[in-house]
Amino acid sequence: MQAWLAQGFHGEMDYMAAHGTKRSRPAELVPGTLRVISARLDYFPPAATDPHAVLGDANAAYISRYALGRDYHKVLRNRLQALAEKISAAVGEHHFRVFTDSAPVLEVELATRSGLGWRGKHTLLLNRKHGSWFFLGEIYTDLPLPLDAPEAGHCGTCRACLDVCPTQAIVAPYTLDARRCISYLTIELKGSLPLELRPLMGNRIYGCDDCQLVCPWNRFAQTAALPDFAVRNGLDSPRLVELFAWSEADFNERLAGSPIRRIGHERWLRNIAVALGNAPPSPDIQAALAARREHPSALVREHVAWALARQQAML
Repeated sequence: MQAWLAQGFHGEMDYMAAHGTKRSRPAELVPGTLRVISARLDYFPPAATDPHAVLGDANAAYISRYALGRDYHKVLRNRLQALAEKISAAVGEHHFRVFTDSAPVLEVELATRSGLGWRGKHTLLLNRKHGSWFFLGEIYTDLPLPLDAPEAGHCGTCRACLDVCPTQAIVAPYTLDARRCISYLTIELKGSLPLELRPLMGNRIYGCDDCQLVCPWNRFAQTAALPDFAVRNGLDSPRLVELFAWSEADFNERLAGSPIRRIGHERWLRNIAVALGNAPPSPDIQAALAARREHPSALVREHVAWALARQQAML
């Protein structure tokens, strides 16, 4: 991890470097921790429009499948809390804390050592019976539980994830340059999207699943059993023009309880403007963009101007 940070692959995610060794040494994060219980929870929504169909429709907006339903942080954290309390009821009180993508925790590494799977070449956790469409969470505990054996890797010579990445963000097996990753660009990056990467983003407005969609192990993936991850607001295949017309009030109301809301309306418009610029030229798209040309945000205006110019260049 230190070598990854030293290469600047974390981009503007300063929090990745902010906690020193607490991220790799659980007992420094939560004093008294002896063991970490790793858990996984399937999230792929069973009734969602086929992802390939959405990616193939330049006028549709592609949103990462994990974000189509309720915010996973609350769902998984509540279930981990309930599990930890059941453990207390069974074996006696223990000091614990639960986490899911919410603290300096090396989730994939811990899950690998716990035997839940192995790190794929795209850096996500893979499981032979469940692929990769799942969330991870942890219980840090002072119980001296028996250790599980780690899972060996099963990627072999496959490099499908490296080859399919639209921006070539997987710069080597098991190494991701987040600065090129569409998930980072659409979710974590607060400023302007790099000019050279905008055309490569296609219609992906929040996250990217391409490396998971081509992974052979996802033939075995399971769909979500919890209704929390069912599609909300038709986000599995919405029209770009319609989403671009949402006011800030619309955005906040319709995405209440969604992980998407964290990026805010300004970046939502920024991302969609780029996708509209990448779509085939049409009067509807140009009118939608023109309506935002004088938006109060300089960030939005910049990306709208780029998209209008790109539309014009493709005529």
